Amino acid sequence: MANQNLNQAQRNKNDEFYTQYIDIQKEINAYLDYDPDVFRGKTVLLPCDDPEWSNFTKFFAQNFELLGLKKLISTSYAPESKRYKLPYQPTLFETSQPYFSPDKTKTNGKIFILERDITGDNRINIDDLEWQYLESDGDFRSKEIQALRNEADIIVTNPPFSLFREFVAWLVEANKKFIIIGNMNAITYKEIFPLIKNNKMWLGVSIHSGDREFGVPDTYPLTAAGWRIDEDGKKYIRVKGVRWFTNIDHGRRHEPLKLMTMAENFKHSKHKEIRGNTEYYHYDNYDAIEVPFTDAIPSDYESTMGVPISFLDKYCPEQFEIIGMAKRGAGDPALKTKVYTIRDYKNYSDLNATPVIIENGVPRNTYPRILIRKKQ
Repeated sequence: MANQNLNQAQRNKNDEFYTQYIDIQKEINAYLDYDPDVFRGKTVLLPCDDPEWSNFTKFFAQNFELLGLKKLISTSYAPESKRYKLPYQPTLFETSQPYFSPDKTKTNGKIFILERDITGDNRINIDDLEWQYLESDGDFRSKEIQALRNEADIIVTNPPFSLFREFVAWLVEANKKFIIIGNMNAITYKEIFPLIKNNKMWLGVSIHSGDREFGVPDTYPLTAAGWRIDEDGKKYIRVKGVRWFTNIDHGRRHEPLKLMTMAENFKHSKHKEIRGNTEYYHYDNYDAIEVPFTDAIPSDYESTMGVPISFLDKYCPEQFEIIGMAKRGAGDPALKTKVYTIRDYKNYSDLNATPVIIENGVPRNTYPRILIRKKQ
């Protein structure tokens, strides 16, 4: 189910969620474990980033030499261009610079660059960051940020939730490597799922379930469950259903899922919906069986199965083929074997939205499903 905080952010264009340092560190370290040179000699761009307090900027700047980076670029939106406007107070770091401009600091984004030792300590780290105002407001769709995108090798950020589709299209257009964070329900978007199906994008390593804590602005309304204010007065909320999305390879995606046979599932499954049964439901409107839990995928079934979108957390492309999405919008209509009409059921529109199973003669929708088939 969609998370309340993320849905509210999308409705209100409230995109000011700040990723925690530890979550960035865990994810990046997983790529380094698979390929220690994945960032070596590369230019990394962190757009949409508010560099003064961004943990993305802090992580990559502090680990510049360890990662072997060639150049780090971090850009921010101008305060007046943000979809969720705040009373803006310039930082001391900003006001102490000779080129500080009270007018520009409201209307122009900033660019932070790290590529050389300016302190003279024979190291390149966070103390060597140089910054200037952008000519534009810092929107990733501007020509200025587009040029920086074209210069970069890898793009890493937490893009605005309300612009996730557009941001991914912006990355794909330039054929860039990326590691970004977003709502896992993006998997079901018609603009996103084809990239996943065709192995042009997959889920990251470190977030598989549960929730994650994000920093939010001081004026963010703490109306949902799962929030706190720390000893320094900073606000945090816990958000469910987030994932890393990437097109950089990592070891997790090549680990095959351990499976049981159908008979073993019916006998030993931890899920009461599976245990004790003698067969899986077959959809009424798709030629596939319903597998409501990833760990209940049978090892001895050779035809098409419908699995939860969370299956992608453990998807191994050498083990399974993704056939399509069983969902209105993102799905392929040609995969349907039946289309309901008002002559069949009054709720025919709902039934056409997702796969349907028949229980005691009554049709019931499932959640959106990914249709997969085991590779031989």
